Amino acid sequence: QVQLAESGGRLVQAGGSLRLSCAPSGSNLIMYVMGWFRQPPGKERELVAAITWSEGITYYADSVKGRFTVSRDNRKNTVYLQMNSLEPEETDVYYCAAKLGGSNEYIYWGQGTQVTVSS
Repeated sequence: QVQLAESGGRLVQAGGSLRLSCAPSGSNLIMYVMGWFRQPPGKERELVAAITWSEGITYYADSVKGRFTVSRDNRKNTVYLQMNSLEPEETDVYYCAAKLGGSNEYIYWGQGTQVTVSS
């Protein structure tokens, strides 16, 4: 069982930066892949970025490459999503999720943190 708690969402101006945090609790976290998701209105849920806890291998959606950085701090048991050059269209609730390595489905989800980008 893994519990996830996101934080860091707030109002930011277009072009600004924000860092989201996700603090998972549970055992054997090294077995998991951590992902950040969002779901814009009228669109499907989007995997924004992901990172393997064990090796730090990362994935980014094309829409955020070069602007977002996902990282993890093993000592603090925290996953981060650094978001730069934010755009108003990226206003959304951002969710942290976890899946076992090799699995297709994210099975643990946080409550989400609201990011609002003003124009």
